[in-house]
Amino acid sequence: MIPFPAIAPEIFTIQLGGLSLSLRWYALAYLAGLMIGWRIMVRMMRRDALWGNGAPMRPDAVDDLLTWVILGVILGGRLGFVFFYEPGYYLSNPAEILKVWQGGMSFHGGFAGVILAAWLFCRSRGIAPLRLADAMAVVAPIGLFFGRIANFINAELWGRPTDLPWGVIFPGAAAQACPGIEGLCARHPSQLYEAGLEGLALGLILWAVVRAGGLRRPGLAFGIFLAGYGLARIFVELFRVADAQFITPDNPLGHVLGGPLIGLTMGQVLSLPMLALGLVFIARACRRAPVAAAA
Repeated sequence: MIPFPAIAPEIFTIQLGGLSLSLRWYALAYLAGLMIGWRIMVRMMRRDALWGNGAPMRPDAVDDLLTWVILGVILGGRLGFVFFYEPGYYLSNPAEILKVWQGGMSFHGGFAGVILAAWLFCRSRGIAPLRLADAMAVVAPIGLFFGRIANFINAELWGRPTDLPWGVIFPGAAAQACPGIEGLCARHPSQLYEAGLEGLALGLILWAVVRAGGLRRPGLAFGIFLAGYGLARIFVELFRVADAQFITPDNPLGHVLGGPLIGLTMGQVLSLPMLALGLVFIARACRRAPVAAAA
């Protein structure tokens, strides 16, 4: 067993009269992912050779895109959590939907929000959507990596009980409520599994694709991201505890499709379409000839 590290969710807190303002690791993870991704995209847009016939937009347009992406992440992530995971509660308490600071964000909802925001941005600027999707796919794993590390620091989204030597003793009554286990309960650090697969491994694969000229095949990087994330999430869900609202005495693994022992979690259900769509984009991109460099 590995004891949970003594890291507070807050980096620091400032007291202003009766008001407490805290900078949390989770917020810093979002900022770091967005800022690093923004700078990498600017550099990509300055290298026409990566794209064959030129970058899909000017480097300074990435600044405006960032605003659209932030709105898509926040609105999509929150609404995705509301409607995918706890629709009954939030429809009964609509005022709670606005309380983002209390937690509750969905990757799949945030992803849908970013896709919509990017598509609207492309429509307003006359940019080829698929080429912008490729650029955004290359930098997306950076945000995923930081976000999953922040989940670990927050001691949330932990995994199922395990006796493996890298099992982590997460704090809190919920994490220590392991049926049939007396004493301390170690769990899979599923947040770190996701950081390694969705973030680090997928990011390295996409970077290798870019180095090999993959951006000259529109849709290839986007398809690899979709399929890679979907496959990684489906796999990690085998070790991750489902959301509490889906777990019952008769359904201890929180499956939303299938039976209580063999079935699919909500994360797997939402990731399967990503995997299938990603494979379609990859197949289409590979069938087409790469974009030739401008003469």
